[in-house]
Amino acid sequence: MVNSVSVIMAVYNGQRFLREQLQSVLDQLLPGDELWVIDDASTDGSHALLERVDSPALRVHRSPSNRGVIASFECGLRLATHEIVFLCDQDDIWLPGKRAAFVQAFEQDTAVLAVISDAQVIDAKGSMVAPSFMATRGGFRGSVAATIWRNRYLGCAMALRRSLLAAALPIPRRAPMHDMWLGAMARIFGRVVYLPMPYLQYRRHGGNVSPSSRQSVSKMLRWRIALIHALLARTLKFKLGLHAHHAANGTGPT
Repeated sequence: MVNSVSVIMAVYNGQRFLREQLQSVLDQLLPGDELWVIDDASTDGSHALLERVDSPALRVHRSPSNRGVIASFECGLRLATHEIVFLCDQDDIWLPGKRAAFVQAFEQDTAVLAVISDAQVIDAKGSMVAPSFMATRGGFRGSVAATIWRNRYLGCAMALRRSLLAAALPIPRRAPMHDMWLGAMARIFGRVVYLPMPYLQYRRHGGNVSPSSRQSVSKMLRWRIALIHALLARTLKFKLGLHAHHAANGTGPT
């Protein structure tokens, strides 16, 4: 049974939407849960806003310099203390029932390493752009091959089992985004559950990091090759490490 969860929120100059997102998350957290906010050296009023939030769940880590979104999430994942870890952006809105639905999915099968839901897409003003993010991506497909071709792992709509992190961290520098890497690793080492109900309003605006950005064909080819290499290398390294551990301790399959 899952008693408490961790939420990791990456923040950089997110003052505009931060208060609404914080409230939507805190409204669902239970006693014992933790919300780690990784402030990536914001220069606006984000940190001052965080200091005014009165919640026993809130923990703030302020980076000394701007390191980027992938490094921020990796920092938060290392700080998380609970079995289930939610990923969270600074400008979205959690919809009611998210925590409960995700936890239930994890509790039903210990082989589940990641849970992802659909999301509504909204604009900067909160107006609906699309009722289903996954529909805009051709539906959810979580296989490694499908992920390399077109990523559907939307980080802010994901949660992970912390045991995955032993294999998934550190996130390689060649990974295009943290969510793509974590989703693929979850599929390699366990099960991924997709919830078709939208439990998030995913905000698209001019200032956020979006999976919809266009890239040249050559650049897309390069990062796909790099990602395949990184996934193969990490999988081999981790499984060889487990084999050596079992051999040294006389454990594992015989």
